[in-house]
Amino acid sequence: MHPYHRELVRQIKKQAAEAKVPLQAQGDRYVGTLKPCYMFQAAIFGEIKRNWIKRHPDLALNEYIDLLNSLSQGATYNEFVFVGILLGALPQMRQALEPHHLDVWLDHAQGWAEVDAVCQSNFTAQEMLSHWKEWKSLLVSLSKSDNVHKRRASLVLLTRPLRESADPRLARLAFANLDRLKTDKDILVTKAVSWLLRALIKYHREEVEIYLDDNADSLPKVALSETRNKLMSGRKSGRL
Repeated sequence: MHPYHRELVRQIKKQAAEAKVPLQAQGDRYVGTLKPCYMFQAAIFGEIKRNWIKRHPDLALNEYIDLLNSLSQGATYNEFVFVGILLGALPQMRQALEPHHLDVWLDHAQGWAEVDAVCQSNFTAQEMLSHWKEWKSLLVSLSKSDNVHKRRASLVLLTRPLRESADPRLARLAFANLDRLKTDKDILVTKAVSWLLRALIKYHREEVEIYLDDNADSLPKVALSETRNKLMSGRKSGRL
């Protein structure tokens, strides 16, 4: 365990004791993990993050990478979630990372919440497009993985960039990964298919409409209904 990781674990346990939040030994079914977890409110995560960053103003990139690698292998849900929290909190560090690190962290993800904590909103369109060759290679590889968490990540990672940019490279890759995963029956993937289709609507509405018509028999029913509702009303139906 990296020393900074150990420090974060001490702080997590301290906050849990002060807030009288018990450790759930079998994880939490809703977030999809079987790892032990403290079900903190977001404010507690935020307080731990701010205090830790304040104590380490001179954090070096290699220390940051080693810390995230260590956290991804942590024993609890909370430790893995801190990978995503620190990606979001330190954008200059995040922008210096090579995309392949994600593949390593996702080896240890468990459940939709851990995947989304790392992949949902941390990486911008500009970051992805500025290193497109590396990102494209990673996203294609993730979509072909035997690991369902990586397959989900190959879709979720594209949702923010597609809402930020009309760059056709993003859309082409999104539709290619959708084609590869549209018949995947795992709910972690089917819900992400719906999410990605809805993200495409902002800049690629006509292409989404055509894609739904052409693939109505192979797309998950939930993706069809939620995306069509989004096209008609601007809102999705059902639960994310």
